Amino acid sequence: MLRTSASRVLDDQDRDEVLTLLDADPVANVFVASRVRSVGLSPARLGGQMWGFGPRGGLTSLCYAGANLVPVNAGPEAVQAFADRARRQGRRCSSIVGPADAVEKLWERLEPYWGSARAIRWAQPVMATSSPSPVPPDPLVRQVRPEEFATLLPACVAMFTEEVGISPDLGDGGALYRSRVAELIRIGRSFARIEDGQVVFKAEVGAVTPQVCQIQGVWVHPDRRGQGHAVSGMAAIVDLTLRHFAPVVSLYVNDFNVPARAAYRRVGFKEVDTFMSVLF
Repeated sequence: MLRTSASRVLDDQDRDEVLTLLDADPVANVFVASRVRSVGLSPARLGGQMWGFGPRGGLTSLCYAGANLVPVNAGPEAVQAFADRARRQGRRCSSIVGPADAVEKLWERLEPYWGSARAIRWAQPVMATSSPSPVPPDPLVRQVRPEEFATLLPACVAMFTEEVGISPDLGDGGALYRSRVAELIRIGRSFARIEDGQVVFKAEVGAVTPQVCQIQGVWVHPDRRGQGHAVSGMAAIVDLTLRHFAPVVSLYVNDFNVPARAAYRRVGFKEVDTFMSVLF
C-alpha cells in the first residue's frame, strides 16, 4: 500500500486555489467547478465536502464528496488519500464519477469496504464542441416554461429510469428530483420540443462555468425515435447553449449507446476524454 499524506476538508479560504486547479481542465471539471463558482466551499452550501490533497498553496488534487464522489486530477497518492477518507466516512454518495483511471483506482480501494455496486459504466466518452452544428437545428426546441413542469416531469423520470436503471422516485418519493427539474426550468436551463402536450425531445444544461457548459438528460420519446429528433434537437441545443451559456458545450455518454454517440458526432461533438461511473 502506498504511504500517503492525508487529505483535508477545504473551505472558502481555498476557493481561488481550487478554481485554478479546476480551470486547468475545464471540460472534465465542469460539474465540480460549476458547484464551487455557484456556492463556494462551505459544506452547508456545497451539499457535501471538498477534499484537497496537498498543503494550502500547493494543492494538486481534489475530490468532491456529496451526492456524487468526484475525483479531480487525482494521481495514485491522492486516490489513496481520498479512498482512506471515504472508507472512514462510509458511503454517503449515490455514485462515483469522473476520469476513468482515477475512478477505477478509487473503486478498487473502496469496493472491499462498500460492497458491490448496482452497476458500473466502465467507459463513458466525454464529448465536446465549440462550433455551431453543421446540421440544421430543430426550430421547435425552446426553453421550457414554468407552467410546463407537469408536462416535462414524466419525460425526465422516464429518461432517468432508462439511463440509471432505477426510478428517481425511490427514497424520498422523488421530492429532490422534482425540485431539481423545477429549478432547471426556473433558471432557463431546460429545453424541449413539445407537441400537443407531449415531450418529443428534451435536454438540460446541468452545469455551467464561464468556459464550458455540460448537457444532461438527453431524451427522445420512444414513439418518435428513429425520426432524426436526436440530431436536430441536439443541433438546436448546441446553437442555443453556445449563444447563451459558454463557448464550449460538453456531455458524456455510455460507450454502448452507439446511436447517441453517432448523433452527437453528426452534430459536431468530438471525443476528448473518458469518464467512468460506479452506481449504487
